[in-house]
Formats: sequence, C-alpha cells, structure tokens
Amino acid sequence: MTKPLQHSAQSIHVDVAIVGAGLVGGTLACALARHGIRAAVIDRIDPAAMVAPTFDGRASAVALSAQRFLNAIGLWAHVGARFEAIREIRVSDGDAPFFLHYDHADVGDEPLGCMVENRHLREAIAANMRGLGDALTIISPASVADMTQSADDITLHLDDGRNVVARLAVSAEGRNATLRTLAGISVTGWTYPQTAIVATIGHELSHNGIAHEHFLPAGPFAILPLPDDAGVHRSSLVWTEREKTAAGYLALPDEKFLAEVAERVGGFLGALSLIGPRFSHPLGLQFAAQYGKGRLLLAGDAAHGIHPIAGQGLNLGFRDVAALTEILIDAKHLGLDFAHPDAMARYQRWRRADNLLMAGVTDVINRVFSNDIAPLRIARGLGLAAVNRLPGLKKVLMRQAMGTIGDLPRMVRR
Repeated sequence: MTKPLQHSAQSIHVDVAIVGAGLVGGTLACALARHGIRAAVIDRIDPAAMVAPTFDGRASAVALSAQRFLNAIGLWAHVGARFEAIREIRVSDGDAPFFLHYDHADVGDEPLGCMVENRHLREAIAANMRGLGDALTIISPASVADMTQSADDITLHLDDGRNVVARLAVSAEGRNATLRTLAGISVTGWTYPQTAIVATIGHELSHNGIAHEHFLPAGPFAILPLPDDAGVHRSSLVWTEREKTAAGYLALPDEKFLAEVAERVGGFLGALSLIGPRFSHPLGLQFAAQYGKGRLLLAGDAAHGIHPIAGQGLNLGFRDVAALTEILIDAKHLGLDFAHPDAMARYQRWRRADNLLMAGVTDVINRVFSNDIAPLRIARGLGLAAVNRLPGLKKVLMRQAMGTIGDLPRMVRR
C-alpha cells in the first residue's frame, strides 16, 4: 500500500525520487505521475535554463517506437509541429560509389523517426510537468549530497538540508551520475579520440526529409533534417572530427567554418548558412556493471552511454523509461513494493541486453568506418552495396532503427 504524500520543512515523501530532470529523467517523471505514481524530480539546474537556445544545441532522432511512447504519456502533444519526419536515410562511405538507402515506404506508411531539437523536447517535458499537479514535485535547483537506504525506503539528502524519502530512487543524471557513485556501482568504458561538433545550418534547397550520414576517415558526418523556421530550410549538423583537430575547426570564423562544412556536404543543399552557436561534445562509451543496487536504479546515460553514430542513445533511454514505467505500474496494481526484488531484476534483465547490444554495434561501426585503411575501405563499400541489394535485411535493419522489433514495453507497441 502507498503512503500519503507528505511534506515538511525538512522532508518530502514520494513513491519514486528521480535525480535528473533532463530528457530521460523528465520523461520518466511525467510517465509515472500520469499513472498515479507520485514522483519527485531533482535537478541541480533550474528548468528555465534548460530550454534556452544556448543550453543545448543538439537535436535528437526520436525513433518511431519512442514517439509512440511519448504520445501514450501525453508528452508528444506538447512538441506540436516542431519536428521533422525522417522519410529516408542515405549512408555513404567517403568518395566510394556504393551507398545504403533506407526508405520508410519499404516498411509501411509511417516515418522512420523524427528529428526534434533538444530544447523543444525540454519545453514539452516542462509543459507536461505543469499539468500533473500534486502528483509531481519538482525540486530545483538542488543537488544530492548523500544517500542512505533502509529495508523500507531510500533517502536522498540534498545540499540545502532537505531530505527526499522514497520507496525507489532512479538516477537519470547522465554519464557522471552522483547516485551511481554513492552506491558504489562501477563503470566500464573508454573515450574515443573524437569530438562531435554540433551546429544548426540553414540551406537554400529543401532536405526533403532525408537524413544523410557520410563516413569520413575522422568519423561520421551527419546532416539531419529539421523543420523549416520562418521560411528557412534547416538541418542539424553532427560532425565527428579527430579530437586534436576539432578545436581548430571550432575556432574558425563563421565564413571559414561554413566553407569547411560546405566542402564536406557537397552542393546538394545549395548555399549554406550558420544558425546559432556551435557546440562540441567529447565522445566515449561506458556501461554500468549493474543497473540497480538496493532501492536504486539507473536509467539513460547513467546506465549506458554510447557513440552517437546511429542516433540511438536517447532512444535507448526512452526504452528504459517505457520498461520501468510498465514494471512500476504492474507493481502498483499488484500491491507490491516498487523495489521488490522481482521488479528490480526484471528491469535489469530486460534493459541490459538491448543496451549492451547497441553499445557493441555502435562501437564496432565507429572503429570499422572511422579510418582510411584501403582494404577496409573496399570491404565497407562492398558491404554497403550488398546490404542495399538485400530488401529483407534492409527491412530488419530499418525496423531495428525504428525500435519496433524486440521485447517491447506495452506503450511502445502500436
């Protein structure tokens, strides 16, 4: 049985405490509160700062399955028309004549996914949170200083002296997760000698809903479709460059930076322009040794961080949220403790396999394609050409990217 929600000057009692109000943690808070599971979400950053254009210049590929989940919890409606459907994906390797082409029409009438700027996803989460009333408590800005667990609950001790007491805590803090460290959960991983340069570009000609991924010796160079803004065609640029040279490109004046981009894009988008600031992100892979300990669970990048080469990192986080939401709803209906050993084990067993597989796939793809070794170059080209001529395999790969195959949570299915 659940206890009544309690507030005092020093403590807040809820069912689930979520640390991290970003894309994964914020979505989890919305999903649980919508289904009557009282949640508190804690973040060290004021939510108002998270939606500023200068906070996060990235855009995310939201797979079809993730879009279905966001729609099921009432969050996608707040995105509105601020997304661009991905109708096709074209993958090429250097100047090789071979390529791989995915077309959504080959697997149905729904797009392969959608591109959404992260700030618009954050705005949608904030709008959804405002409509959840007393079911959701937002504690921000605040940080967790310590954590204690007992047989019945877990207490997060905040740096402002307050305590958040819950039956279950979820760390959705990203790769440098405080709760994971406090719980003594180890992490395996490595850094790549690469940096992702991210920017929004304007272009003269329409992208037609086509996402391009061009493999270069330094790493993938992706041009991802965004919705037009005030009549300007736009795309999100994710340019993976060697760590040692990325800083030089970032320091270039706008005109020279655009010239470098235009050289890599080619002329199919017409004249280019730079919209807003440039951002950079170091790249690496990490995987938590376990996804839970006691009454603590990890979700999103706190549990797994992968290379962005396939655009699947956030989608894995959304699948974590969908799976955990289903497990906790089932526990509530059965009158079980949210941290019941069976529920905790089910989450870890369910999500680790999917996440570990994608981590391995992205790591191998990055290592195989991010070089200029002649024999590998030939093999890559032949491989892309072979896959492109196998419609059955292409459909499986497209559905995998769409997140519509595998052991899916109920709210992710059609």
